[in-house]
Amino acid sequence: MQNLQFITHYTPRYSYVDGVCMALEGGCRWIQLRMKDATDEDWERTGRAVGNLCREYGATFILDDKVEWVKPLQADGVHLGKNDMPVDEARVLLGKGYIIGGTANTLEDVALHAQRGADYIGCGPFRFTTTKERLAPILGLDGYRAILRGMEEKGIRLPLIAIGGITRADIPALMATGISGVALSGTILQAEEPKAETEALIAALNSCKQL
Repeated sequence: MQNLQFITHYTPRYSYVDGVCMALEGGCRWIQLRMKDATDEDWERTGRAVGNLCREYGATFILDDKVEWVKPLQADGVHLGKNDMPVDEARVLLGKGYIIGGTANTLEDVALHAQRGADYIGCGPFRFTTTKERLAPILGLDGYRAILRGMEEKGIRLPLIAIGGITRADIPALMATGISGVALSGTILQAEEPKAETEALIAALNSCKQL
């Protein structure tokens, strides 16, 4: 499991493919292609371009929500939101060879995903973020600590990836809670130099691992 996950977001400055290119060039090796309200034509065109880039860089290629596109686009798996297809249904369709992650905001969400066979949890939001609609309650550091304690008590051993408005300055405190990594979008895309910001994020994460 990579400790830095990049989630795509279209901006006036960068296309989905532009953002993926910069994240990959900066060293990120986990890309989640999220394109809300995209047409099938968009998924076909952009998904193939992003998939080719991920294979070129040896990066894990995950689709947001679109279980039906995982095999056609030769993706490595899918990330499912709380209102998307349940993890166990996706597993039946995809089989054991694919990564399936699930979004959680509470310990109960985590436990349900674990019961249904998720491979990892995307947990958040850490703080308010403008890149996601219908935001769930903010967790903050205390929220992650509480969820991780609950996972330990329940014997749930899944990677927990923090998401939602995270910046580079947040990484030391977040990693100290015991999470496995962070998923970012705006922090990279809004940086003056996205490639350099990705490199700095990876360095910050790696320095936490060495402590």
